[in-house]
Amino acid sequence: MAAESTPLALPVLPLDDEVVLPGMVVPLDLSDSEVRAAVEAAQAAARDEPGKPKVLLVPRVDGTYAGIGVLGTVEQVGRLADGDPGALIRGRGRVRIGAGTTGPGAALWVEGTRIDESVPDPLPGHAAELVKEYKALATAWLRKRGAWQVVDRVQAIDDVSALADNSGYSPFLTTEQKVALLETTDPVARLKLATQQLRDHLAEQDVAETIAKDVQEGVDKQQREFLLRRQLEAVRKELRELNGEQDGDESDDYRARVEAADLPGKVREAALKEVDKLERSSDQSPEGSWIRTWLDTVLEMPWNERTEDSYDIQGAQAVLDAEHAGLHDVKERITEYLAVRKRRSDRGLGVVGGRRGGAVLALVGPPGVGKTSLGESVAHAMGRKFVRVALGGVRDEAEIRGHRRTYVGALPGRIVRAIKEAGSMNPVVLLDEIDKVGSDFRGDPAAALLEVLDPAQNHTFRDHYLEVELDLSDVVFLATANVLEAIPEALLDRMELVRLDGYTEDEKIVIARDHLLPRQLERAGLQPDEVTIEEGALRKLAGEYTREAGVRTLERSVARLLRKVAAQHELGERELPFTVTEDDLRGLIGRPHHVPESAQEPAERRTAVPGVATGLAVTGAGGDVLYVEASLADPETGAAGLTLTGQLGDVMKESAQIALSFLRSHGAELELPVGDLKDRGVHIHFPAGAVPKDGPSAGITMTTALASLLSGRLVRTDVAMTGEVSLTGRVLPIGGVKQKLLAAHRAGVTTVIIPKRNEPDLDDVPAQVLEKLDVHAVTDVRQVLELALSPATNGAAPEVPVAA
Repeated sequence: MAAESTPLALPVLPLDDEVVLPGMVVPLDLSDSEVRAAVEAAQAAARDEPGKPKVLLVPRVDGTYAGIGVLGTVEQVGRLADGDPGALIRGRGRVRIGAGTTGPGAALWVEGTRIDESVPDPLPGHAAELVKEYKALATAWLRKRGAWQVVDRVQAIDDVSALADNSGYSPFLTTEQKVALLETTDPVARLKLATQQLRDHLAEQDVAETIAKDVQEGVDKQQREFLLRRQLEAVRKELRELNGEQDGDESDDYRARVEAADLPGKVREAALKEVDKLERSSDQSPEGSWIRTWLDTVLEMPWNERTEDSYDIQGAQAVLDAEHAGLHDVKERITEYLAVRKRRSDRGLGVVGGRRGGAVLALVGPPGVGKTSLGESVAHAMGRKFVRVALGGVRDEAEIRGHRRTYVGALPGRIVRAIKEAGSMNPVVLLDEIDKVGSDFRGDPAAALLEVLDPAQNHTFRDHYLEVELDLSDVVFLATANVLEAIPEALLDRMELVRLDGYTEDEKIVIARDHLLPRQLERAGLQPDEVTIEEGALRKLAGEYTREAGVRTLERSVARLLRKVAAQHELGERELPFTVTEDDLRGLIGRPHHVPESAQEPAERRTAVPGVATGLAVTGAGGDVLYVEASLADPETGAAGLTLTGQLGDVMKESAQIALSFLRSHGAELELPVGDLKDRGVHIHFPAGAVPKDGPSAGITMTTALASLLSGRLVRTDVAMTGEVSLTGRVLPIGGVKQKLLAAHRAGVTTVIIPKRNEPDLDDVPAQVLEKLDVHAVTDVRQVLELALSPATNGAAPEVPVAA
């Protein structure tokens, strides 16, 4: 810390918004009364004392004096360069200002104490580093300004205090920064502050120079580009004149293209308006690129291109039958559509009310039943172009209706792009996975599809990008979905629903033999006469190696089988040709994955103990069997009440409550020991607990499981059931009968119980499935129990399973 010496009496020379540091030599204008008074007072005092007149230089900022001033000596009094009187004053050292005092002249006199600013010699390590850093920064700044003569002077200063005060000459420092330097009495701290100020200024200067350089480069680039474009235009003009071509521009080219194109009247009118805008816009305007892109899109659309429908009805039906087995409902609908079109064409009945006779079909069914491939077959049968639009995961409404042209990168919607891709105004458009469309803050694509799929509106469909009417009434739209409930009701109302509930085992064998096997033989590099798969092997593949509504897994199994045979042939382990029999499957692709309950040993069956019943359900993958397990808790545990597990929905939980209430109220009538239900907890579980389940159709299955548990009578292995139960024991109708019966047939069940009011739904079930099933239509739970429960044992007390 700096030491202080004997007090001095000095006249005050105020400096408004200026700061003089020790070591600085500054000229001051004596025309200022306060400056002149201070200098004259110092001169008067110096007559009685040896040495030069002394003044106290004090900064005054906004009328406030600083607490520390600088002792200055008046070196010379004379005239400044402009002729005004002036004095040359040198700063000598810091003085701490004390109380006021008296003195000669009109100046303000104060007492001050000289501050000792000496530093130890040699310098501490950190002070020496500061000296080196400050000199390096000052040298860099002086060189940028071209002040080479000052660099040597700065390098020659070795005193820490003098080096720090030398920054007072820096023009970039503000008055506040200079006051801070003045009031920092410790020389090392003052040098550190000066170094930081100089470092900050150099950093700001570097940023400013970088910005100025970038701006200059951008301006130079624009000027160079402008000059080159003008030169390019001049060169092109000279070349056109040399080749005898007419002088024209891009807008003239677009006008000629629009006038030559075969566009509808309103579309032509809109296109010519855009050409007018293009002619008025400058080359640098972004609107020009938008207009050119729009015109290109409009000119690429097939406004008047249409394919002639093939009105060979029998030929179309033959194409559909050859490419797809089963699916009679879809084939009949397409045949009806073509037959009506043919009759209208024969009788000269054309467009009615601006609308043509397009079709909108919704193909709903589990995966792998051929919904997507059916679209290509329909287009093939009708002689139309085919285009597929994948909607899975689409969440932006603009994907359907297009973006507004004001957006950067705007595009027409997927419907317009599909029409352009097809090159025809009447293609077959397959809207794949329409149930997977989502909605978020960008809009609801399903709502945008309402106009597209409405036969009463889509002849005037307006895309946000095109902003001209597009006739979609002659387009055949086929929408595919796995889950009907996921399609919005308003959208489903605009489509004709066709269900594809899955294939029977016989149909799967036909598909595998006629379609899957030839395709996989080709992919495996095998000739048709090299590998043959017997019908019994295909039947076992479909029944025990796969259990699905479609044929995707069956095709993968066939492909795996052929790959195994091809690999064994290449390894020299098998000779070709080779016929795959039912007994060869295990050695080639392993054990079966789905063994029917009826084929298992009695002790291994799921229904080998009381309290287990077989139900039927519908999932997104088609129909499936569903097992229900029930047990009673030990009365000593005191855990009364109903426990439900298996990730059940609210409706299914209510069905369990209804089943339990029915048995409690009608237990005596059914000769069941319902007293156990009062004190013992009932637990109902649906295996495959990770799969969510809901719906009322497991009501009679839960009732049967509980009745089996209480009576000790087993549920028959070959029986499966479906139906809703009421509190009075009525069996109420449910949905998905066809899919459930197909699932029962696949699982090897021979007896099925359904509600009486679902009996008309049996008309949709294939005849070959009904022949192998014994279907019982019931109206009351009592009938279900009589059919499902095996006869009671010879008076033996039932053994009721107890929950662990």
